[in-house]
Amino acid sequence: MCRTAKSFGRGLSFSVKHYLRNNHLQELCGKTKPNKCHILDWSRSPCNSTVPPRRILSWRLFSCKEGTKITSITTSEVSYKDLLKSEQENWNKISRSYKAVTKRIKEKLEELHNKYTLQLESPRIRFGGNVYFEENGYIFCSKADDEWATNDVLYYTSQKNLKCQNVFMTTFTTEKYTKLVYTEQDARFFVDIYCTKDRRFLTINSNSKTTSEVWLIDCRHPFKLPVLVQARTKGVIYHVEHRNNELYILTSYGEPAEYKLMKTSVASTSMANWKLVYAPEEKTKLIDLEMFRDHCIMFLQKAGYLYLNVIAFVSHSVQSIPLPTWACAFELEPHPEHASSTCYFQLTSPVHPPRRFAYSFKENNLIEQAAEEVPIIMNCHTTRLLAKSKDETLVPITVFHNMNSKELRRKPLLVHVYGAYGIDLNMSFKEEKLMLIEEGWILAYCHVRGGGELGLRWHKDGCQHNKLKGLHDLKACIMLLHELGFSQPKYTALTAASAGGVLAGAICNSDPELIRAMVLQAPFVDVLNTMMKTHLPLSTEEQEEWGNPLADEKCMKYIKSYCPYHNIKPQCYPSVFITAYDSDQRVPLTGILQYVQKLRKATLDHASRTRKKGNGIPNIILDVQASGSHCDSSWEDSLNEVARHLAFLKKELQV
Repeated sequence: MCRTAKSFGRGLSFSVKHYLRNNHLQELCGKTKPNKCHILDWSRSPCNSTVPPRRILSWRLFSCKEGTKITSITTSEVSYKDLLKSEQENWNKISRSYKAVTKRIKEKLEELHNKYTLQLESPRIRFGGNVYFEENGYIFCSKADDEWATNDVLYYTSQKNLKCQNVFMTTFTTEKYTKLVYTEQDARFFVDIYCTKDRRFLTINSNSKTTSEVWLIDCRHPFKLPVLVQARTKGVIYHVEHRNNELYILTSYGEPAEYKLMKTSVASTSMANWKLVYAPEEKTKLIDLEMFRDHCIMFLQKAGYLYLNVIAFVSHSVQSIPLPTWACAFELEPHPEHASSTCYFQLTSPVHPPRRFAYSFKENNLIEQAAEEVPIIMNCHTTRLLAKSKDETLVPITVFHNMNSKELRRKPLLVHVYGAYGIDLNMSFKEEKLMLIEEGWILAYCHVRGGGELGLRWHKDGCQHNKLKGLHDLKACIMLLHELGFSQPKYTALTAASAGGVLAGAICNSDPELIRAMVLQAPFVDVLNTMMKTHLPLSTEEQEEWGNPLADEKCMKYIKSYCPYHNIKPQCYPSVFITAYDSDQRVPLTGILQYVQKLRKATLDHASRTRKKGNGIPNIILDVQASGSHCDSSWEDSLNEVARHLAFLKKELQV
């Protein structure tokens, strides 16, 4: 159920659920997207991949870079090949001026990586007498004594056109065969599979952006047809765990429409029988939970601070445990045993390397696992602010800066934004963030509407016909930072990736004077054309996020009012550095090429009208990578990319 994808195997290439001869359902994990289905007769088909739910909103993260999009733009007069060749030649010329700075940045980042990042081997996950691990792109199962073992029954999903819609069962007995168990007909839904913590049930989870449905397969009877828990109900999301013949259901059902924990008997699973177990306080987000035999640990966030609530099922008590104030993100460690007396997890922030903690049920306390851990970064201050948006909604900002910094108004500021799919900004540790802090930069994370930082309503209040609220939030955040003395426009840069490119591109059109430079990674910059082409993967599914311009003229006009590509005009733009990927399925290069061409033309038109020349024209740079993608890049590719981004920002902000 609700846990991070990393905690299900930390980067294993795919997820499978399977039975061993002792009838214990096992699980490996991975990186694809889920969906919904109808039960069919046991038929046939081959295997591929799936993902276990990530955190609470599992289906939102299976597109890798938090809800990325495929961008499609109408054919231009210049051919794709000509545009690509022109941009590659342009980058080859420009890159020479960044070469020396890029090299120095890479060396520093490698040093920090070696100092602060644990050099982990491929994760080895143990269940009973078996160990699972990844090697050279394959997943292996072996006995704990290093003897190889095979499985009797395997459940898995397949991915096609970026979607998982089918669940298959394969046997590994003498009579080997594969049959289709479950298929989804609605393009808005994705399928994933998960094993309950006590290994009693395999769940088939069918999720759209706003609605979900769960089917159960009894691990004691793996050949029986799945049983429906509760038919999908519009606007109701739910995920299922199991304990003592009761289903524990994390759901948005009821008021307020935020996540709460409910339960019901396995014999009576319909929504009418769900009873409330726990509901967070007002303005508190339930980020994740972990189920144990006698306890449930909930990770919560309120006013930007993390804490735990520990529910004891036997005594029916709830204990609240505060976590260190510097912590901005957590990660559960993979597969703690159901009967374990300790829950292990890591805490981190963009500038604090992961530190390992444990909560002991027996001792009833929080323990920091300090062995071989690096110290907390002492010279960085974390400030939490609230910016008043256009409609007076208070928008959280998390700011990091060096406590020894003087004259913050003269320091460079890097603003981060996303604001889509109910996904939180990534607040985990990055070597480059620590490097910037050490060099005196200010880092600001704007938790605008459309993201998930304040719960389901925060997302709902920033999607479809509310998308402009996210833009207003971002503007309010940047203006507040400047008003409070955190830098100024000429030293301010903005960074965003994939769907975050919508708000970043939009504010460049509406308020370009607020920032000096912008770095975008595989940005989604043409919402309108993409959502009008339903043959593209994800376009139909993501109507719940952006709306359906084909069916609603008002929706079309609304999308056009903020779409970055459609609102480019001759004016003084910030300098822009865009990284794109030649083989990126989710953001095809064609759209980005045309966005860059249109943006560059607008800056030149403005310069000619105002008679500005040379330094008066912003740099519009496109770096097209032949390898990697914004979903999956090697360490070396990522290192080079980050170094180029920082070299660009330092030059533009004159750092």
